Amino acid sequence: MPQELRNIAIIAHVDHGKTTLIDSIMKQSGMFRDNQSVSERLMDSGDLEKERGITILAKPTSIRWQDVRINIIDTPGHADFGGEVERVLHMADGVILLTDAAEGPMPQTKFVLGKALALGLRPIVIINKVDKPDSRAEEVVDEVFDLFVALDANEQQLEFPILYASGRDGWCVRELEDERTSLEPLLNLILAHVPPPKQDLEAPFAMLATLLDSDQFLGRCLTGKVVQGTAKMNEQVRAIDLDGNVIEQGRLTKLMHFEGTNRVPVDRVEAGDIICIAGLTKTSVADTICSAEQKQPLQSTPIDPPTMSVTITVNDSPFAGQEGKKVTSTMIRQRLLAEAETNVAITFSESENKDSFEIGGRGELQLGVLIETMRREGFELTVSRPRVLYKHEDGQRLEPIEEVIIDVDSEYASTVIDSLNRRKAEMSDMREVGAGKTRLTFLAPSRGLIGFQSKFLTDTRGTGVINRLFNSYAAYKGDISGRRNGVLISNDTGQAVAYALFNLQDRGDMFVSHQTPVYQGMIVGEHNRDNDLEVNVLKGKKLTNVRASGTDDAVSLSPPRNLSLEDMMAYLNQDELLEVTPLTLRLRKQYLLSHERKKAARN
Repeated sequence: MPQELRNIAIIAHVDHGKTTLIDSIMKQSGMFRDNQSVSERLMDSGDLEKERGITILAKPTSIRWQDVRINIIDTPGHADFGGEVERVLHMADGVILLTDAAEGPMPQTKFVLGKALALGLRPIVIINKVDKPDSRAEEVVDEVFDLFVALDANEQQLEFPILYASGRDGWCVRELEDERTSLEPLLNLILAHVPPPKQDLEAPFAMLATLLDSDQFLGRCLTGKVVQGTAKMNEQVRAIDLDGNVIEQGRLTKLMHFEGTNRVPVDRVEAGDIICIAGLTKTSVADTICSAEQKQPLQSTPIDPPTMSVTITVNDSPFAGQEGKKVTSTMIRQRLLAEAETNVAITFSESENKDSFEIGGRGELQLGVLIETMRREGFELTVSRPRVLYKHEDGQRLEPIEEVIIDVDSEYASTVIDSLNRRKAEMSDMREVGAGKTRLTFLAPSRGLIGFQSKFLTDTRGTGVINRLFNSYAAYKGDISGRRNGVLISNDTGQAVAYALFNLQDRGDMFVSHQTPVYQGMIVGEHNRDNDLEVNVLKGKKLTNVRASGTDDAVSLSPPRNLSLEDMMAYLNQDELLEVTPLTLRLRKQYLLSHERKKAARN
C-alpha cells in the first residue's frame, strides 16, 4: 500500500522568512532530540547563504506529521535565482505563499506566485511577522487577493486559506486574536488543503530531474519527483531529453529520500516521492529518467534566457599567482563548464582561442555569487564590466526591461525619481504606504540599473529598499550616461604610503590605505573630476635634520572606501577590469601602461 505523502514548496520574496519558518516546523515536528544542538536557518547550508542571509539553492527536506510524510522545498527568494524556483514548483502539489505583514507582496512574490498559479497549484497564504510594530496584516491580505486577481487565478485558487504567523517565534493562528502557541494549525491545514500526489504505480517508472548537484562520495546527484511507477536499487534506466532523444543508459546505483536535512538510502521508491539518485553521468536538469518502456519525455518548463553577462579571463596583473593556486585558463574553463552543467540558469561560451569565457546569468547577484564561490576555491581571474544581452527581432534591437519597486522615506522620493529618470526609467506608480514611506514603481532598462544600488543607498542615506524583477524585452531606449567621475591610477608599483595618500585626499576618495600593495595601472581611488588622473601613492616624506614647529603635523587619513564584489563589478567602465584573487579584489585599467591606454583611446 502506498504511503501517505504531501509535497509542498514554500515561496516568498527575499527576507520574508521562508527558511526561518521551515526551522520552526522541523523543530516542532519532532525531527530533533530535545537536547540536540540545532543552528539557525538550517536549510541555508552554504557559506555564502549564511553570510548574506539569502537562499541561493533550492533544497528539499522532509518531516512526519500524523503518520503522513510531508516533503517541503525551500526556494530562493531573489529574482536572480528564479530558474531554481520555476523547476522546483514541478515537484510540488501545493505551495505556501509567505508574505511579510509590513512590506506586503513584493516583485518576487508576484513572479513566483504567477508561476505557481499557471501550474494549477492552490496556495496557502501565510502573513508572516505579524508581531512587527509596523504590521498591517489586514491590508496585506487585501493586497495579496488583488495580486491573485491580477495574475488570473481561477475560482478555486482565489478561495485560499489564510494564516497569521511569526516563523521566528514558531506559532500561527487562523484569526489574529487566537491563542498563539504552535505551528499545529499550519501542519493540519497542509494535510487538509494540499492534495496527495497522483500515484500511478502500475505505469512504467519515470521521474523528472529538477535539481542537480555534486557529492564528493556519490558523484553527480539528481533530485526530482517520481511522476509514475516504482523503481528499485540497481535497476536499469535510461535518460531522455525534452525532444525524446536518449542521452544515456545506466543503473540506479543509489536511491535516497530526504529525512530532515539528511539524505537517507532506500531500496525502493514510488510515484509521488521526492528522491535523489546517483549513477548517471550525462543526465541534466529537465531530462526524464525512466524505464525502457517509457518513450515520451515528461513535460518541463524551459528555462528563461540570461539577461546579463561578464567576460572572465586569466589574471595577468603584476601580482598574478601570489595568492591563488588555480590560475590557468584550462582550470578556469573546466570550473565554468562544471558550473554551467549543474546550474542551468548560467550559460557558457568561449573565444576562438579559448582564452576568454563569457558567462551569462539572470543578474549581477547571480554572477557575483559564482565569482565569489570561485574566489574561495582558490581561483584567480579577471572580470569585465557586466553587460546586458540584447535580442534582435525584425531588424530592431530589443533590450531587457526590469520592474523596479522602491520603498523609500518620502523626503528622498524626488531624488530617487530624478536619478532613475536619468537612467531612462519610466515611473508607473507612486503611492504612500504609511509611516512616512513612499512606494515607487518603475520600468527601467537593465543596463541603466548596473551600478545603481550603491548610488541608491547613498541617495537614501541607507534607508531605502529596492527590488528588481525581469519584466520583458522592449525597444532600445538610447544612450545612458555612465559613471560621471574619473579614477585615480597608480603610476608605479610598490606599497602605498600614508604621507602620499594624505596629500592626495583632496583629489578624491581613496580605495587603498597605508601599506596596501599597488601596481602601475591599478585604480587607487575615484577622482573628483570627470577625467582619469595618474598619481604617485608611493611618495614618502623627504627627511632632513631640520625641525620646525608647525611643519611636522601628524598625518590623518580618511578611511578608504570599501566596495563589495558586486559594487566593484558595477563600478567598472568599459576600459576597466576587476582582478579577483582569494584574498584581494583590485580595480585596474585594461591597459596598465599609460602609452598603451592613450593608443587604445585613439583607436
